[in-house]
Amino acid sequence: MNLPNYFLADLPPEATFSPAMMEEACRALKRNREQYLAGRSTASLVRLLADVADNWLQSDYPFRQLALAEGPAATGFGAATLAAGLDGFFREITADKLNALIVQDLGHAQRLDSPAATPAEMKAQRAALATGPELIFHIAGGRLPNPALLSLILGLLSRSAQVLKCPTGGSFLPRLFAHSLYETDHKLGACLEIAEWRGGAGALEAVLFQTADCVTATGGDELLVDLRGRIPAGTRFLGYGHRVSFGYVTADAAAGNGARRVAAAAAADVVAWDQLGCLSPHVIYVETGAGHGGELLAELLAVELERRETVEPRGVPPPESAATIASRRGLYEVRAAHSPDTRHWASANSTAWTVVYEADPRFQVSCLHRFIYVKPVRDLAEALQSADAVRGRVSTVGLAAAEEQASALAAQLGRWGVTRVCPLGRMQQPPLAWRHDGRPALADLVTWTDWEQ
Repeated sequence: MNLPNYFLADLPPEATFSPAMMEEACRALKRNREQYLAGRSTASLVRLLADVADNWLQSDYPFRQLALAEGPAATGFGAATLAAGLDGFFREITADKLNALIVQDLGHAQRLDSPAATPAEMKAQRAALATGPELIFHIAGGRLPNPALLSLILGLLSRSAQVLKCPTGGSFLPRLFAHSLYETDHKLGACLEIAEWRGGAGALEAVLFQTADCVTATGGDELLVDLRGRIPAGTRFLGYGHRVSFGYVTADAAAGNGARRVAAAAAADVVAWDQLGCLSPHVIYVETGAGHGGELLAELLAVELERRETVEPRGVPPPESAATIASRRGLYEVRAAHSPDTRHWASANSTAWTVVYEADPRFQVSCLHRFIYVKPVRDLAEALQSADAVRGRVSTVGLAAAEEQASALAAQLGRWGVTRVCPLGRMQQPPLAWRHDGRPALADLVTWTDWEQ
């Protein structure tokens, strides 16, 4: 399947982009938006997005086949990991869930079409219209495609023309998704631009900062600080910085036969996207009690990761990452040989997976690529105290607990600053309507017009 040159990312790697070319691209996107997108109904956009997502779930869909055939070389993820990740994402893009997201964030399903009112607003003789930006400039970061794909979907719902700038080597899957939209509705696809260039292309970015009404960016905290200083004061800026996540397992959940279920759930979170997303766990905290201190769960997790490697092998990490894993493994081998407080399990003849059990409960940043810590704690209060160094930067906690305990634990986590609590095993599968970093994704994009009748 040969892709036509619809987007800048389709051009050969040696192609260069000038500021004048970017200015013309932005003008064309705005014209196309006015002609083909601004007047579209929410219902029609929801149907189209749901249809495209359903196509991506079909094994014979050419774009999916291309993603799985060429994706491992282009992205570094194995074909099975790509298939599982894409399935998890596109299963969330249904008409019902898109409509539920709109109602959750905007209060009314037709809020983007015309002034609309909830029952409470009708009593007060008020209505409101939500309007998206004319042009959004997205700066994607990291290797996971899901944040970039979701940004494009949200932008289309808000009737915005969009430029998505991918990191070097990161445009493959967003580009395929944009092509799938273009094939379904070429007028809609003409409101999108996908590009890739190395950071530091200040002249190109300056054009987009001056032209866009809204800039979104995902990346490290230093990048976000730099961008804030370069974006005009009147331009909306939505920055999503680096986040970490961890798991928490109660003593009752890890007792008896439950230990194997918990280990399987934890392994699913470690394996998903090779543990490279902000939603991936660095540490699994385990309550001591019920006759164990966490070692059993660590050992069972190692067994499960070994099994998962046979059916969903990890992608090939960059050489520097493999070297870091090997070096850290060596450190824990020495510690385990001299202290009963440390144990470690690892894949043979490769860096495919690593489990480290440590009695020290302090939060430890993993080197990822399926490298996970298991640490014992007395209770959630000790876990949170041990994770104080990353307080305010924790995205997700995967929780394994009895139903009668879960509500109180979730409340405790929320008050501490965690923005998402989910069952262990679903950390890398957020629902469509999740509030990224505790903020409403669609509502962050729009401007409100209140109509007092």
